Amino acid sequence: MERLNQTSSVSEFILLGLSSRPQDQKPLFILFLIIYLVTITGNLLIVLAICSDPQLHTPMYFFLSVLSFTDICFTTTIVPRMLVNFLSHKTISYAGCLSQMYFIYALGNTDSCLLAVMAFDRYVAICDPFHYVTIMGHRRCVLLVAFSCSLPHFHSLLHVLLLNQLTFCDSNVIHHFLCDLSPLMKLSCSPTLINEIVIMTEGPVLLVTPFLFITFSYIRILIAILKIPSTSGKHKAFSTCGSHLTVVTLFYGSIFYVYLQPVSTYTVRDHVATIVYTVLSSMLNPFIYSLRNKDLKQSLRKLVGRRKPQTAPP
Repeated sequence: MERLNQTSSVSEFILLGLSSRPQDQKPLFILFLIIYLVTITGNLLIVLAICSDPQLHTPMYFFLSVLSFTDICFTTTIVPRMLVNFLSHKTISYAGCLSQMYFIYALGNTDSCLLAVMAFDRYVAICDPFHYVTIMGHRRCVLLVAFSCSLPHFHSLLHVLLLNQLTFCDSNVIHHFLCDLSPLMKLSCSPTLINEIVIMTEGPVLLVTPFLFITFSYIRILIAILKIPSTSGKHKAFSTCGSHLTVVTLFYGSIFYVYLQPVSTYTVRDHVATIVYTVLSSMLNPFIYSLRNKDLKQSLRKLVGRRKPQTAPP
């Protein structure tokens, strides 16, 4: 009975956020509101441009549109809660905290799997162009996306179920701006050995496997590009992969820094890296992908042009 009472003693958590100083709250609110609006607008434009232009109905842009939609959902899971915390109470219910953590892990790992799928698409396009249409058929593309979206949900559900078995009977203050495994486990007053074993075994498998797949794909791509005789051909091949490599570096660089370390070493300094892969990465992706892509930029111009009010001729 005593343990059951301890388990139910924590019904909500307090998210301290990025700063506890009152004078920082409004500037931070304005900053992250702008970031959120830019993220939603940029990714939504990418999705609409790809859907509205038949020339972009190819596997590469199909995967990009799914990535942009996932980024919209990913950011919406995190930033609105931050904005509320900046201006009002910083509490979040126990169920709300676990729900946020579930979607953060599910959508974040979906991003990871989609980046691996996009690397595979570029590998086939450059290393086996004559069989590209056959290999990357519509049915296979849909299956790849379905797998990328479903597997992370099982991974996330496992961690939430394990976390729900822990007892929280002392402090309910989370030194973070979101509900994450490491700071929550540090609050638990029950043994977390099983949770840590799962994090250090199953977690890296789902996180590192897509990264290794991306690395292998781009090694093969690089070898194939170096064999191209013409300079213009090499430049075109590099340009189609450059944007994706930039996104991969930004995403995995920050996420490895946060998660491939013991729970006990987690500190407030990891907030910056967490912001990079949860907030900034989703905001920058539309700019990175459209910056050097002529077809996408042209489709975006057409889309924005159609949205402008038409003036009647004199």
